[in-house]
Amino acid sequence: MSAAVRILEWPASADAGAASGTDAPREPLGALWDSATLAQVMQGTASGDFTVTGVEIDSRDVQPGDLFFAMKGEAMDGHRFVPMAFEKGAGAVVVDRPVEGPHILVADTTAALEALGAAARERARGPIIGVTGSVGKTGVKEAIFAALDRASHGDAHRSVKSYNNHVGVPLSLSRMPSRARFGIFEMGMNHAGEIAALTRQVRPNVAVITTIAPAHIEMLGSMEAIADAKAEIFEGLESIGGNRGGVAVIPADSPWFERLRDAATKLGVTAVSFGKAVGADVRLLDAVPAIGGGSLVTVDMGDRRVCYTVAAPGEHQVLNSLAVMAAVCAVDGDLGAAGVALAEMEGLAGRGAHVQIEVPGGAPDAQGKRTALLIDESYNANPASMRATLAQLGRTPAKRRIAVLGAMKELGDHGPAFHAELAGPLAEAHVDYAILVGPEMAALEDVLEAARKSDGPGKTGPSVLHKPVPFTHCANVGEAVDALRAFGLERDDAVLVKGSNSVGLASLVRAFSNQEG
Repeated sequence: MSAAVRILEWPASADAGAASGTDAPREPLGALWDSATLAQVMQGTASGDFTVTGVEIDSRDVQPGDLFFAMKGEAMDGHRFVPMAFEKGAGAVVVDRPVEGPHILVADTTAALEALGAAARERARGPIIGVTGSVGKTGVKEAIFAALDRASHGDAHRSVKSYNNHVGVPLSLSRMPSRARFGIFEMGMNHAGEIAALTRQVRPNVAVITTIAPAHIEMLGSMEAIADAKAEIFEGLESIGGNRGGVAVIPADSPWFERLRDAATKLGVTAVSFGKAVGADVRLLDAVPAIGGGSLVTVDMGDRRVCYTVAAPGEHQVLNSLAVMAAVCAVDGDLGAAGVALAEMEGLAGRGAHVQIEVPGGAPDAQGKRTALLIDESYNANPASMRATLAQLGRTPAKRRIAVLGAMKELGDHGPAFHAELAGPLAEAHVDYAILVGPEMAALEDVLEAARKSDGPGKTGPSVLHKPVPFTHCANVGEAVDALRAFGLERDDAVLVKGSNSVGLASLVRAFSNQEG
C-alpha cells in the first residue's frame, strides 16, 4: 500500500460491508425500465413493448435508448422537442398527448416523473444516502459515491451534476438501476419546506449535512431558519441496521450543532457528529501537507483510527472528508475504498478544479512553457465558502495571487455587509490583485478604496487590511475577462475565480483555459 494512502484498518475484501449480502440476479446492463412497468407505475398507456436504458428531460442531452420526458414549464413545452428526441435515438417518450413512435401516454408528465422516481426508490435494494448543506454538498456527494462505487465494483448510483431540486431529484431517482447497492442523492433548497418534500422522495437511510452558512438568507431570513430548513432532511429518514430512525451525519464545529442534533433526536434519529470539536464521533486528530499536494489526515472514529490522503487542498476539504467517512461507516461501507477515493479525487469543475493555463508573461520553464494555476470555483459562492477558498489561495505557492470574485447572490439585506467583510480575507490571503464582478461588490469596493486612500506616509489604513489590495470593479464577466488580460498573467501566478453561478464566471474560466498564451 502506498505511503500516500495509509488505512490503519482495511476490510478483508472490497465487498466487505456491501449493502446486500445476497447474490441477487443482476438485470441486463442495458435495461433500466420496460414499457409494462412504466405504464403501471406512471398510470399511463404504453404504445407497445419496449425497454429503455436511461431517462432524460432535456432533448439536447438525449442518448440512444433514453426515455425522454416531455415536461411542461412556464415558458416551454417539452412536447415541441419530441421529434428531436427521436432523431437523437430516444427509445421512447413520455407525453400527455398521442405521438408517433414508442411512448407512454400519461395525464401529467411531471407527476409521471415523480411516480417513476418513487418506483425506483421502492425497488432499491441497498442503503440510500441524502446530502445537503450550504457549502460542499456536491463534492461530498461525489466523494461518497466514488468510495461506494469502488467498493461495490460499479454498483453505486448518484445524482449527477447538481440535480438537487424538485425535478432533478425524481429524475436522478428514476435513473437508478435495480441492481444498485448504494444510492447517493443531493438535495438543495432556497425556501423552507423544499428539503422536506425532497427527502420524502429520497427516503434516505443516512442524511448528511455538510455545513450551515448564510446561503439563501434572503429567502429564509436568519441562520436559525437556514439550519431548520436543512434539518428537514431528517424527516424522510428510514431505519438502517440497528438505527431505527436512520442516521444523521452533522457538523460538530457548527454553531448550530445542538439545533441540528436536537432536530434529529426528536425524530428518533441517531446523530453522528464530525469535526475538530472534542467529543465529535468522527474527530479530526491531525492534518498535515501531503507529498504531491493535499493533506494527510488522521481521524479518530471511536473504535479505530484511520489515516488517509485528501487530494483536494484546503481545510474545508479535510473537514468534508470526515463527513464522507462518517457516511461510509454508517452504511457499513469500505473505509479503505473511501481513503483511496479521497486520495484520487481532485476538485470538480466549478468547485475547486485546478487548471494549468498558458500565459504570456514571465520566463519560460525548462520545457519552454509559461503556465499559471487557475482555481475554478465559479459555480457557487457564499460568505463561508468565499472565506475558505481565499484562505486556501493564501496558502497556495505562487509568484502572485489574483482573485476574481463574483457577487454572492440571495443574501438580501445582509448582502452589503457580507461583501464588505471579504476585505479581511483578501488581505490575509496576500492577494496581489482583485477583480470584483457585479453591482453587489460595491460594498467591498468601498472598503478597499478607503484603505487605498488612507495608505501612505503618516497614514494608517484599516487594521483589518494591513495593506491596500489593488483592485478593479467590473460590471460584468466580459469586463472581467478584459481586466484580467490587461493585468497580464505571468508564469507561476495563481488565479482564484469564485462567484455565484448566475454571475457567469464559468465563461471567464473557459476563456482563459482555451487561450493560446
